[in-house]
Amino acid sequence: MLKIKKKKSTSAGLEGGVLVKENPKSPISEQYRTIRTNIEYSMVDKQLKTFICTSANPSEGKTMTLTNLAVTFAQQGKRILFVDADLRKPMSHHLFQVNNLFGLTSVITKKKTLEEAIVSTGIGNLFVLPSGPVPPNPSELLGSRTMEELILAMTDSFDLVLFDTPPVCVVTDAQLLGRLCDGALLVVRSNQTEKGALVKAKVLLEQVHINIIGVILNDKSGEESSYYHYYA
Repeated sequence: MLKIKKKKSTSAGLEGGVLVKENPKSPISEQYRTIRTNIEYSMVDKQLKTFICTSANPSEGKTMTLTNLAVTFAQQGKRILFVDADLRKPMSHHLFQVNNLFGLTSVITKKKTLEEAIVSTGIGNLFVLPSGPVPPNPSELLGSRTMEELILAMTDSFDLVLFDTPPVCVVTDAQLLGRLCDGALLVVRSNQTEKGALVKAKVLLEQVHINIIGVILNDKSGEESSYYHYYA
């Protein structure tokens, strides 16, 4: 079990926009809890402890979606680790308002230990491993034997490890990391993600035998649905 010390973040808590924390009674927060429940049902026959979250293309909401899901799991009492594995355009340090001087890349390259790099978010049970310095060879790092060993160490200390990865149709990072995890979530943005891109993303994940847990429809407006309205 990793002994993670509480570290000072650049500011307290999460940045505005994480609805599950800021407005837990809102309809969209309830939707995230529904997604959490659906994921848990998928774990009935096989325990899933690690999964990636990706999208077909950039700007489809995968990072914000995974952040809200991480909060809902943590609120349930599970010990959660959010890993920013988007080593090309990392965003988690902005959302969680933590320092990104070191992180995942620092651990893979042996410049920091896992214990030293993981940061408390200020939300009970929720921890984050930021990306660290952007490397010249993201794919090689994520597909390395060291990365595989790190995942095993993470699962020894956390109930669930969530990896934010780059879009699968753009680079191979999600495929490389997804092969080492128990499953994948695919985020789709309403009125933006094209059908052909979604099919391509599904094929790319299945080509390397990644278990697709499900697809999350993001940014669906109230005009399209009577169930809820997503306030951008």
